[in-house]
Amino acid sequence: MSYPLNPQVYDKDVEQEPIRAGFGRGLKAAGEANKLIVALCADLTDSTKMSGFKEAFPERFIEMGVAEQNLVTVASGLARAGKIPFTSSYAAFSPGRNWEQIRTTIALNDQPVKIVGSHAGVSVGPDGATHQMLEDIALMRVLPNMIVVAPGDSIEAEKATLAIAENGKPSYLRLARDKSAIFSTKDSPFEIGKAYVLREGNDITLLGTGMMTYELIIAAKTLEAKGISAEVVHVPTIKPLDTETILTSVRKTGRVLTAEEAQKAGGFGGAVAELLSEQLPTPLLRIGMEDRFGESGEPRELLQKFGLDHASIAHEVHEFINRTPKYHQGF
Repeated sequence: MSYPLNPQVYDKDVEQEPIRAGFGRGLKAAGEANKLIVALCADLTDSTKMSGFKEAFPERFIEMGVAEQNLVTVASGLARAGKIPFTSSYAAFSPGRNWEQIRTTIALNDQPVKIVGSHAGVSVGPDGATHQMLEDIALMRVLPNMIVVAPGDSIEAEKATLAIAENGKPSYLRLARDKSAIFSTKDSPFEIGKAYVLREGNDITLLGTGMMTYELIIAAKTLEAKGISAEVVHVPTIKPLDTETILTSVRKTGRVLTAEEAQKAGGFGGAVAELLSEQLPTPLLRIGMEDRFGESGEPRELLQKFGLDHASIAHEVHEFINRTPKYHQGF
């Protein structure tokens, strides 16, 4: 399946928009399409972009206040009564504060509650370590029945919101706070459980999720100038993984890098490591937060400090290829 990229993706002034803005548009559109959709927020309606739904459907919006455990527990009850609830807060608080309630009242009962964790990753910026949720991918992907989606840009976030509204499953939608590059288009495909090859290559597979995919696209362009052919695969659905697309790419390239704006332990890179160790043992380099918390700073400054920007990733790929031979079938 072809994946149209934004024609301006390689421009320095590529269009940017907060990923959460796409969620806001998607939620309002989902509400227009289905009267069973309700929205619950933990006193962060404007920040999480639920405000558009609230204004359009005030009778279907519930302000829960600063009570995240109650937020998801009430949502589970509404789902059991036949509604399709979306809950939103900062990811540091939901699922950070209420994971046990999500586990027991939503995942265990397989209730189709949509948990929207906004302001995830170090790109939250000046709010600092307390609000920079880095552990949520690991927390949510281990829950039985839970779907985990990290959209790459605001256009895809809108599509992902509409998709989880209809999937009938507990779902976690991970959103960043700051503006990020728009690399997809309205014609780019999105389907839960699918990964997409954005750029073909032969020397290494670069697997990205969330806003890190854009960094990989630019890193691949930099590597091309150094004679390295990198295949970029966008993986917006962390659970379930599109194992077929990932393994097909890895069989071709023989080396893999994963990139996530989260703790690399147990997260997206961990999911890929599990897949490869069981089905196709392959040299793997995981890019993410190295067993530490974030800190206060400007978003771009923090990405650079923690090696999550495209220049740092290109350097790591170059070093990795120089020291690591390709996997060969039957090795």
